[in-house]
Amino acid sequence: MKPNKITTILLGGALLVFGGAATAQERDRDRDRDRVRDSGERNRQESSAEYRFRNEDRDRFSSHYKRDIRQYQNYPDRRHHIRAGERLPGDYRSRLRPVPRSYYRSVPPPPPGYQFGYYDGYVVAYNPVTQIVADVLDLVGAAAHR
Repeated sequence: MKPNKITTILLGGALLVFGGAATAQERDRDRDRDRVRDSGERNRQESSAEYRFRNEDRDRFSSHYKRDIRQYQNYPDRRHHIRAGERLPGDYRSRLRPVPRSYYRSVPPPPPGYQFGYYDGYVVAYNPVTQIVADVLDLVGAAAHR
């Protein structure tokens, strides 16, 4: 073979290899960008889940958690502050308890994918996957203002 043919074959092979790698990297970047965009959209939808407890819901839950409410009134510094639209605190797994179904039979259900939990004197409607809180009932704060 002539040197020009060898060079042409080698250059052609290199273009195939490196061109294919560049195309694969571009596809990966596009896929990553789509994944980030989709997760951002999901997070916006998740954090904007519409749910509001009613005033009468506070009384219903308070009757079930009277002892805890008194305890947190005596030791308010032992509580985290939880707000709608935010994530549950990092230690939520050790402190969050499910709310028994019998406690919320007359309460409108939480948004799809959300559930009720009890955490340090709060009843929360939250997403167990993202830990985003849709709404909060502060039972301790409400008891203090009565």
